[in-house]
Amino acid sequence: MSALFGPAGNSDSFSKRYKSSLDAPGWIAGLGLSCYEYQCGKGVHVGAETARKLGQRAKEAGITLSLHAPYFINLANPDPESLQKTIGYITAACLAADQMGARRVVIHSGALMKRTRREALETARKSLRAVMAACDGEGFEHIALCPETMGKINQLGDLEEVLELCTLDERLIPCIDFGHLYARSLGADDGQEAFDRMLSRMEEVLGAERAAQFHSHFSHIQFTPNGGEKCHRTFAHDDGYGPQWAPLAKEVARRGWSPAFICESAGTQAEDALEMQRIYQSYLV
Repeated sequence: MSALFGPAGNSDSFSKRYKSSLDAPGWIAGLGLSCYEYQCGKGVHVGAETARKLGQRAKEAGITLSLHAPYFINLANPDPESLQKTIGYITAACLAADQMGARRVVIHSGALMKRTRREALETARKSLRAVMAACDGEGFEHIALCPETMGKINQLGDLEEVLELCTLDERLIPCIDFGHLYARSLGADDGQEAFDRMLSRMEEVLGAERAAQFHSHFSHIQFTPNGGEKCHRTFAHDDGYGPQWAPLAKEVARRGWSPAFICESAGTQAEDALEMQRIYQSYLV
């Protein structure tokens, strides 16, 4: 198997031609892409009928779906009321994902809230166990939750933290956002050596089979020296911000891994996903 490529949500070029995301799977397939991440970052507002229609159209077009859960999830918040809200957000996301046939739901890790990274991570581990128990109780055992690496320095979710969360259960699949890791490292996590190190660490912690099928977000990201991530860029916006795609594509191809790469460029995510796919395929032997 080879890697999958597709956009997070709808590109500006799509939105100029179509009004409904129901048309997205066919449009994406027409471009030659293979996956699509449905966006519920501001809340799960998609109805059951729409979700099922989207899933059917994706199936007909050969598009693999994933879903991004609400941005305001905070696994690291120790408040019991916050945990119940988080459980509600994630189970609602899993319900929508199930209705559309998506098998991966991306979730944010949370914020430190003026605590040590270790304290926040321990809270997130406990919260994630409770989340998984709730999801299992509602019949969503077949949906993989994907904790995401985060771009701001004061957020929980560097590579090691996300990998540790994923050791809680073999069904957990990391969402490695290479743009976020680049931004929170102030540009250090970039280039062939860095990508080889990160992918090798994933394999060491998760095992070869699970690491090879990781979920991923990719885009160029502008950062600030004190905070990390500032904003997403496009490939055409050549202002020096990374990370570089070619060395990562080469390393994934060399390993023969088959992750899903979701492009999060600002408005050109489908077009940039095509460019990512083209470069990746040039490294396949």
